[in-house]
Amino acid sequence: MRARALTAAGVVALVAPTALAFATGGYFDVARLVALLVAWTLVLAAIALGAPLPRGRSAWIALGALAAFTAWVGIAGGWSPLSATARADLERDVLYLGALTAATLLLGGTRARLVEPLLVAGVLVVVGYGLAGRLAPGLVELSQTASAGGRLDQPLTYWNAMGALAALGIVLALRLAGEPDRPLVLRAAAAAAVVPLVVGLVLTFSRGALVAAAVGVVVVALLAPTLAQVRAGACSLVPGALAALLATRSDAVRALEGDMATRERDGLLVLAALIVLTALAAALQALAARRAQRTWPPAPARRLAVATVLIALVAVPVAVGVAGSGGGQAAGFGASTSRLGSASSNRADYWRVAWDAAGEHPLRGVGPGGFGPAWLRARPYPEAVKDAHSLPLETLAELGLIGLLPLLALVGGVALAARDALRANAALAAGPAAALATWLVHACVDWDWEMPALTLIAVACAGTLLSGAAGRSPAD
Repeated sequence: MRARALTAAGVVALVAPTALAFATGGYFDVARLVALLVAWTLVLAAIALGAPLPRGRSAWIALGALAAFTAWVGIAGGWSPLSATARADLERDVLYLGALTAATLLLGGTRARLVEPLLVAGVLVVVGYGLAGRLAPGLVELSQTASAGGRLDQPLTYWNAMGALAALGIVLALRLAGEPDRPLVLRAAAAAAVVPLVVGLVLTFSRGALVAAAVGVVVVALLAPTLAQVRAGACSLVPGALAALLATRSDAVRALEGDMATRERDGLLVLAALIVLTALAAALQALAARRAQRTWPPAPARRLAVATVLIALVAVPVAVGVAGSGGGQAAGFGASTSRLGSASSNRADYWRVAWDAAGEHPLRGVGPGGFGPAWLRARPYPEAVKDAHSLPLETLAELGLIGLLPLLALVGGVALAARDALRANAALAAGPAAALATWLVHACVDWDWEMPALTLIAVACAGTLLSGAAGRSPAD
């Protein structure tokens, strides 16, 4: 009974981001507070059921760092120029602290095997719902946000967040499809899930999400260097790319253009092609899964690939913002393929203002929510911006070095836990580790921290690694 209760609590922690996605991603206060209560209820339940505490020092470093970060947000709210925003930031951080604690307590042992399947299923539900409004507009009617310009933004209501969500799902599904210890049916289903997720990712036209997904795919290949993993990628990503190409060829599906009759006709055609390609991915993976597994590539090639990924993790976020300032004009606004051929972005201006704000109060910062007023004072063009579109830079500006240090300690603690978990059992740890790398890249160029439905997936992956899941016995 105890084991079943802990498993049920773990399932709740893993499906919570999906439920939150249909409440505008948990961005607003009511959904956020409900999620906060659920997270801490799970913590109390885990303690009452005697869930084992993490063994590794890295888990306590990470949890302590997030607790210190949360406490500093509460203190810094005293000099915030926007008290309501400061309160929202504190509530969000308390939510993340509870969710990380719950995940660390609940997702150890054999329960770690639930992480990838349930998270992939949840992302597929959310992205599939958004696609349904395009492929079956007569059956599913979704709201259209003017600022999205036809990009896929529902149900989170922000296209870049939807792109990042799809990227996380793709990375986790690829790892699941390439793991020989998983059942054949599950591996085939995971490969099939990649196809609609790739379509959803492309229809967001989010360049940052596309880059984050690419980095995540490379990290999967590095952490699971087997031919089985390479075959899984080929079996799923190639049909996914074909499906995305077909979807972007239709103006009705790509940008929601045309009358209802046209949208229904084109949506039905793309849906039929998507079904065929999804079935093809599943069939190819089922055939490939019967082949023998062996390590690939040789060690020198792996070291070169590791160096490439490390460079990408540092250079990509900088390149996206610094490559060009749009002067207030987005590159290829909306659902336009021209966006994908341009590196122009307003982020360089956001980051410059954030850096200047950090210089005003380098230790304590300007206070939670302080970037918005700082932007209004220094903006080079009339655009309303609330966030610096970079977690580390916004933290430095609003919370100063005192706030940035515990955030870096949190990342460091999770990284140490990932290293230990990969050494103990790479089969369980590779997927969550790759998903965290994907999230981290995107969080450096957007406001993922303010979208709980997205960040809680990363929190669940981090909790799995912090739990020492790979090193625990099945009895845990």
